[in-house]
Amino acid sequence: MSNKVFTVSELNNYIKNIIDEDVLLSSVYVSGEISNYKRYPSGHHYFTLKDQDGAVRCVMFKRDAASLRFRPDNGMKVIAFGRISVFPRDGAYQLYVSKMIPDGVGDLSVAFEQLKRKLYEEGLFDTRFKKPIPRFPKRIAVITSSAGAAVRDVIRVLGKRYPLAKVIVMPVRVQGVEAPAEIVGAIRYANRHDVADVIITGRGGGSLEDLWAFNEEIVARAIFDSRIPVISAVGHEPDVTISDFVADLRAATPSNGAELCVPDQTELREYLKSLEIRMAQALKRELNRRRQRLEDISSKRVLASPLNYIEDRRVALDHLQHRLTAAATGRIALGRNRFTGFAAKLDALSPLKVLGRGYSIAAKDGKVIKSGKDVEIGDRISLRMKRDTILCRVEEIENGKETDI
Repeated sequence: MSNKVFTVSELNNYIKNIIDEDVLLSSVYVSGEISNYKRYPSGHHYFTLKDQDGAVRCVMFKRDAASLRFRPDNGMKVIAFGRISVFPRDGAYQLYVSKMIPDGVGDLSVAFEQLKRKLYEEGLFDTRFKKPIPRFPKRIAVITSSAGAAVRDVIRVLGKRYPLAKVIVMPVRVQGVEAPAEIVGAIRYANRHDVADVIITGRGGGSLEDLWAFNEEIVARAIFDSRIPVISAVGHEPDVTISDFVADLRAATPSNGAELCVPDQTELREYLKSLEIRMAQALKRELNRRRQRLEDISSKRVLASPLNYIEDRRVALDHLQHRLTAAATGRIALGRNRFTGFAAKLDALSPLKVLGRGYSIAAKDGKVIKSGKDVEIGDRISLRMKRDTILCRVEEIENGKETDI
């Protein structure tokens, strides 16, 4: 029996070496539920994997975490791959994770749902931000691979349906690590230099991995930020990408994107032909209406015999003149009668009539004397009779009762 005394560090390192030399523990898969998940500013991920009976501490360094397509979260069931080793400082063993996938669901599916939920909550899918697609675009930018069948289908459909539009192909990679950055760069270039009136971006069908460039967050945000309306035309009809939700219009396939982008020249020609027919019919109806109106006017008596119209107006004028004369005569007679009545009343009330009957009017300084209070003894007054005026001096004032004349 060995009596060697270990220090704590020596013991931890000894155990670490034993575990590191175990082939089974150097590459092990562990399934469990994530808890106590933390991501440090350094980029390292620290968490615990647990099941109903136990738990193991885990660490995933920044270089390995960069390859994750989904965001780990507490409560998520995963399968982690890595190696078991001891951290000498604490004397605790832990799982150093190099790869991790969701348990039972592919990592791409989880990443898709996580990004979809994130962008939805930010409002990037809101219909109020959708820009209308121009009805008759003059320039169309097609952002896709120049080597794929999708670009040929788009060009063929656009040329057949609406050859008036200018098609500008902006070739990018649509698969691989470089694809998202190239797609974003093309969208931003088209907006910066006002390349087109509308953008079609997409690719042909494929697996979820093949279409993943259009599920990247940077691509989705570039589409959302585009001033030019964007049509997302990715994969086949069942395929749905994040770009489809963010784009101003979603097309089932690249060919369908071209169909939605421009009108059909055959339908346009038929529409213009129908407009031509309707305009001709409307013009014909207007001409008939005006011709009928001209006939109605030309048949009127005033145009058939202008002198008759003048004679009719002359008769009407004579009749009006007679009515005006009669009305004026009546007004004058009425006024004369009223004047005569007023003159008779005025004459009857005239002071001269009273003077003619022998009465006189006494006045002092031009004012009529109405009572003895209006004069004093010695005042000079005047007595006006019908023809003459007598000047008098007041010698005495006798007060008496009021008398009626």
